[in-house]
Amino acid sequence: MKFLHTGDIHLGKALGEFDLSDDQEYMLDQIIEIAIQEKVDAIMIAGDVFDRPVPNERAVRNLDSFLNKISKTNIDVYMISGNHDSDERLNFGSKLFQNNGIYVSSVFDGKVFKRTVKDDWGEVDIYMLPFVKASQVSLLYPDEEVEKSYEKAIRVVLEHTEVDTSRRTVLVTHQYVISGGNDPVLSGSEGRSAKFVGTLERVSASCFDAFDYVALGHIHSAQSIGREEVRYAGTPLKYSVKDVNDEKSVTLVTMEEKGSIDWKKISLKPKRAFRHLTGELLTLIDPRNVENTDDYIYVTLTDEVPIDDAMSIMQQVYPRTVTLDYENQNDPNGNGLDVTKYSDEKSFEALFREFYSMMYGEDVDEAELDIVLQAADEVGVR
Repeated sequence: MKFLHTGDIHLGKALGEFDLSDDQEYMLDQIIEIAIQEKVDAIMIAGDVFDRPVPNERAVRNLDSFLNKISKTNIDVYMISGNHDSDERLNFGSKLFQNNGIYVSSVFDGKVFKRTVKDDWGEVDIYMLPFVKASQVSLLYPDEEVEKSYEKAIRVVLEHTEVDTSRRTVLVTHQYVISGGNDPVLSGSEGRSAKFVGTLERVSASCFDAFDYVALGHIHSAQSIGREEVRYAGTPLKYSVKDVNDEKSVTLVTMEEKGSIDWKKISLKPKRAFRHLTGELLTLIDPRNVENTDDYIYVTLTDEVPIDDAMSIMQQVYPRTVTLDYENQNDPNGNGLDVTKYSDEKSFEALFREFYSMMYGEDVDEAELDIVLQAADEVGVR
């Protein structure tokens, strides 16, 4: 059996002020091409299909187009919900989809979805566990004490799942997995939910010992955790300035007889690259140094003094300049920059967006921004 493992597609996500819908559609088409070229049996999508519970129209159209195209092949799809998805929305049409080889598990009812497929070496059991909360598990298993331990909740779910370890098994799930007390490597684009909330929902890799391969979602950097076969595929696109140097990929997994599993990363080529340019402004915009102006650009200026309208100047040359900062944050006299002169020219929202980007190296999530703006209104600062 051969399958592609991906996840954290985040359809509807923007990069700064730029809509990524075209880039995401291009990437999904490329995944289909790879799947056909590699003659895989299935594509595993490990959650966070959408970037937010109520996706925009283009995001929904992109998923619809992807599923329609893949349904015309002999390739199955196994897709679960992540913490960014709405369980019910992603579940819409799931029973109908199964007639076309598309299997969706997004609403957890206490039973882990299982499907058995056959290949030259016999049968493979595929399990699908969407992102769940401990409170959900507590309601479904009232006799179990799981409220205070997320790992206990996941163990309870798996203990109530019949897994024959003599057979070949695959699990698709969306979790924050640790091993030996060590966290996975964050890429930066996971957002604060992974850095703070997500870490309260740690799950030991040993929870999944019964499965031969675990197709993980939630962490945006491709990596294995605990053992080689417990693996994050990472995001298929760069979603943060901290992702600039990441090589995005999908994971191709080949299963033969029990105990024989091989995997490799297959690089994805984006429609537009995301590059980091460093240097003085005049040097960067010199026509002799300018290339691939349709790329997304993260700029670090080395000029000693901040330049008025530097972002606007960069965007005249590189229209998709996402963000701009300075390598030297002090003036020539060694004094901190006086930011008060900017405060009268920019709105509270714009200032907060810049502050958040400076502190975390990424754009603030719109839901988080709404909370901050509401609080600002209540105390009368905007």
